[in-house]
Amino acid sequence: MSRRPAGGAALPRWVLIPAAAAAVFILLPILALLTRIELAELPSLLSSEAALSALWLSLRTAVAATVLCTVLGVPLALVLSHATFRGSGILRTLILLPLVLPPVIGGIALLNTFGRQGLLGESLELLGVQIAFSTAAVVLAQTFVSLPFMVIAVESALRGVQKEVMEAAVVDGAGPTQLLRSIVLPLILPGLASGVVLAFARSLGEFGATIAFAGSLQGVTRTLPLEIYLQRETDPDAAVALSVLLILVAVVVIGLTRPRTAPDALR
Repeated sequence: MSRRPAGGAALPRWVLIPAAAAAVFILLPILALLTRIELAELPSLLSSEAALSALWLSLRTAVAATVLCTVLGVPLALVLSHATFRGSGILRTLILLPLVLPPVIGGIALLNTFGRQGLLGESLELLGVQIAFSTAAVVLAQTFVSLPFMVIAVESALRGVQKEVMEAAVVDGAGPTQLLRSIVLPLILPGLASGVVLAFARSLGEFGATIAFAGSLQGVTRTLPLEIYLQRETDPDAAVALSVLLILVAVVVIGLTRPRTAPDALR
């Protein structure tokens, strides 16, 4: 007997076996982490000054990075979706590189760009601006690794916009800006919201690029993932508690938005 999902296409029973294996592969480590928690000790582990400082810093920088991803990523996705010039495919590949690069490479690249001896760093130093090893560096590192998620989400949404709707609006006299504001953006809003969620979640969990470019200064650059890494060496129970906290924050963010923002292909 086959299963019939909401889309109407029947699924063969054998698909359930690898699907179950995939679900177990993801859920079992999370369950193992939860079983390590002593509920009585959880409040004290999560209420330390270092934990609260790292959590607050992570939330602030992740929000700032998400705003940057939205402001920069939506126009970039619009341009890439309409690009027809030679080399546009190569440009898109390079822009999406952070998706597959180890994050620490992104951090080193940012350091060689904005650090004191970097491509732009020396000029910024003359203006009295120091980015590396600051909270701004955390935001830039998070933006660097999260921006491609926004681009992909918006591009996917743009591909679903019907050309007939666009053409009808142009015939009615809509200019490019009005077309974008009144037609395109409302139609891609679910995809845009999905990109916002993905960018925020990726920023919240960023580690490699942050530690390479921003370092680990408590209250300045030590985000929650960095605090977890440090606590793992000195206080494993605190590291587990902070890990669970980060998982819960991510679950809340994704859970609150998924029914409205998940792409149709993922429903």
